[in-house]
Amino acid sequence: MTSERRPAPEWAGDVGLGVQAWVGETPSTPAAPRRPAGRSTAARGSEERTGRNEGREGRGGRRRTRTWEEREAARTARAEAAAAEVEADPEAVARRILLDALTGQARSRKELADKLARKNVPDRLAKDLLDRFTEVGLIDDAAFARQWVESRHRSRGLAPRALAQELRRKGVDDDATSAALEQIGDADQRAAARALVDKKFRSMRGLDPQVATRRLAGLLARKGYPAGLVYSVVREALRDSGDEVDDLGPLDD
Repeated sequence: MTSERRPAPEWAGDVGLGVQAWVGETPSTPAAPRRPAGRSTAARGSEERTGRNEGREGRGGRRRTRTWEEREAARTARAEAAAAEVEADPEAVARRILLDALTGQARSRKELADKLARKNVPDRLAKDLLDRFTEVGLIDDAAFARQWVESRHRSRGLAPRALAQELRRKGVDDDATSAALEQIGDADQRAAARALVDKKFRSMRGLDPQVATRRLAGLLARKGYPAGLVYSVVREALRDSGDEVDDLGPLDD
């Protein structure tokens, strides 16, 4: 007995519509763009999968990890493009570099000069732009130093000696540094040192008092506090906690 061959349903080849038909729902065929004739459903599905997975490999749609050579080639291309841009209009590029660097935070003149040098901006042009930015107040090492000291002393508990070293590395001159450090008085130093000790001491419960004492003293020394203040603050903290050590020993970690 020969049965009449039924035409294929409209959802044939579409997995999502096929599942709907299998569970008893009437699949609706969404409008699709017209495709050139001559390609089978399987071929079209293969091409679509290839397009979706282009640039990926492995199961789960993970992106393919670029090789070291590919990363180096990309970096080289970016560097060459940046160099070409500088050569085409060096002043516009240098000005944008400075404005981007100053967006959101102050920077010292030396920091900005170093950034321009790394971008291969000509020395003479860099100096002219830095002078111009200084004249209009966009670069101000004295203001930068004051902001740096206030922020680093409050957030990191750094003492004047450590702050002076940081500002020196950033190219701030001695006069601007000294003026900025005047913000920190003796009482401020002592309060900051005691806060550091109290915070660290909470994690040292159960340690031998001599060991805890040396570590606390070493912590303050690395933050730039003078020895006299270190010994005084650590002894005070130990006395308040019920422990006291006569000899603090060397200032180490």
